[in-house]
Amino acid sequence: MSDGPAARLQQLFEGRRLTPTQRRIAHSMVRRAADVPFLSSVELAELAGVSQPSVTRFAVALGFDGYPALRRHLREVVPAASPETGEDEYNEYQQAVQAEIENLRHLAGLLADPAPVEEAGRLLAASRPLPVLGLRAASSQARGFAYFAAKVHPDVRLLDEGGSMLVDRIDAAHRAGASALLCFALPRHPREVVDALAYARTRSLTVVTVADSAFAPVARHSDLLIPAAVGTGLAFDTACAPMLLGRVLLEAMCDDLPDAQARLEEFDAGAAGRGLFVE
Repeated sequence: MSDGPAARLQQLFEGRRLTPTQRRIAHSMVRRAADVPFLSSVELAELAGVSQPSVTRFAVALGFDGYPALRRHLREVVPAASPETGEDEYNEYQQAVQAEIENLRHLAGLLADPAPVEEAGRLLAASRPLPVLGLRAASSQARGFAYFAAKVHPDVRLLDEGGSMLVDRIDAAHRAGASALLCFALPRHPREVVDALAYARTRSLTVVTVADSAFAPVARHSDLLIPAAVGTGLAFDTACAPMLLGRVLLEAMCDDLPDAQARLEEFDAGAAGRGLFVE
C-alpha cells in the first residue's frame, strides 16, 4: 500500500470509533490529503459540509486538544504529495477494500486453529430451538445466518427486533428447550444486546458470539466469542469478515447435524418442483 499523504491520513483514522459526521470529515481530508494541513477549521468544515464545531470535536476525538493541534500534527506527518507518490496511491474506496482484505487475512489466521469454530458448531447444532440474535447493524448478519441455517436445522428462531418482546422471545426459546444462543454483535453496540445476553445466561443458555473484537462490550456475557473485525474506512462500517465467519459457523454446524445433507437435498428437490429459482 502506498505511503503517500492519503495513506498516512488513513492510518491516523484506523481503529478509531468515529461518528458518521466525523467519518465524513475524515473522508474529505483523505480526498484532499495534500491540502488539508493548510486548511482552517472553517475551510475544512465547508469542504466536508459540516459545522465548524464538528471539526473541533473531530480533532478532540482523535486525541488532540483542538483543530490547531491536529493541523500542526498533519504538517509533520502528511507532507505534500510528490508526483511519484500521487499517481500510485490508492484512493479512499480502494483503501476501504484493502482494509477489508486485511481483515479477511486476519480471520484466516485466526481460523488456523479450528477448535473454537468446531466447538461453536457443536453447541449450535445441539440447541433445539436455536435462537439467533442480531440488532441494528448486526441484524443483516443474523438474518443471513438464520436464512441458511433453517435449511438444515429443524428450529431456528431469528431475534432481530429489540424492545420489551426480546426477553419474552428468549424465555420462549428456553422453555422450548434451547441450550445455546448465537449472537452477532457489531458496532455501535446496542445496550439491549448486552442486556439480552446477560439475561440469556441467567436462563442457562450458552452464548456464542461473533463480534468485531474480543474486547467488545458483549464479551463479558459470552461463553464463546470469535472475533471478526469490521472495516471502518467508509462512512458506515463494512462487515465482510463477520459475514464470512457466519458462513464458517454454518459449515461447522452442518458437520454436527447428521441429517443436514438430506435436508438440503429435500429442499433442492422441492425448489426444482416448484420452479423456485431461475436457472
